[in-house]
Amino acid sequence: MAATDTTTAATAPRTGGNPLRWLRRNIVTLAGLATLGYLILPNIVVMVFSFNKPNGRFNYQWQHFSTDAWADPCGVADLCGSLGLSLQIALWATLGATVLGTMISFALARYRFRARAGVNTLIFLPMAMPEVVMAASLATLFLNMGIEFGFWTILIAHIMFCLSFVVTAVKARVMSMDPRLEQAAQDLYASPLQTFLRVTLPIAAPGIASGALLSFALSFDDFIITNFNAGSTVTFPMFVWGSAQRGTPVQINVIGTAMFLVAVLCVLVGQVAGNRRKRSNP
Repeated sequence: MAATDTTTAATAPRTGGNPLRWLRRNIVTLAGLATLGYLILPNIVVMVFSFNKPNGRFNYQWQHFSTDAWADPCGVADLCGSLGLSLQIALWATLGATVLGTMISFALARYRFRARAGVNTLIFLPMAMPEVVMAASLATLFLNMGIEFGFWTILIAHIMFCLSFVVTAVKARVMSMDPRLEQAAQDLYASPLQTFLRVTLPIAAPGIASGALLSFALSFDDFIITNFNAGSTVTFPMFVWGSAQRGTPVQINVIGTAMFLVAVLCVLVGQVAGNRRKRSNP
């Protein structure tokens, strides 16, 4: 009996804590969490220093806890004006790039024409080209055409580089669509407009939405292309860069924290809506 118990104990699988085995089993999860923490760390620093009250001009060392900057986020001259200008440019650039990019995507995915390969190459170039090269090229173009630098030159430049990202996102979605769905709609006597609005557009909507959100983020965040083509116009990234030379006000941290929280809220709302949709349509 004792021999049987000894044999059973020897042959039973080890379930005790083995650190190396546990580490091998969870190495991917740990690496993902470490990467996520590394990406979020700057946002946490910005959030913490939005409650700081520095003694001097530079908000680089923690001094005193204060909510004064949150109570008056527009307390710095021209801060909210540059923020509103960046939001306005980003919205118009997103609208223009999304409309044009969606039409180009359908043309490249659905039709065969002589210059199709060349258009695909030209669409890819703004993503592969260094921003400083594109910025200098656009500035040279506007100078040769005699266009005054300002709001419109920034908007045109933002639409041009956002267009490539919209085309890439929407084109991938359109090419993955099943053409039999549109054929079924036509067999049910749907007109071309009805087929597009009720079948094609809803299927392509996730790609269009992702391209639009990416365009908004890229346009609002851009500094290099904007700096070359802004003239005397000051957007929010340019205001932040200029303030860093004289002393970064705490209100910039407040605006950055608010934008981060809004982005996280949008992601959470999207996740909740997606989970509810999956539960309602199993």
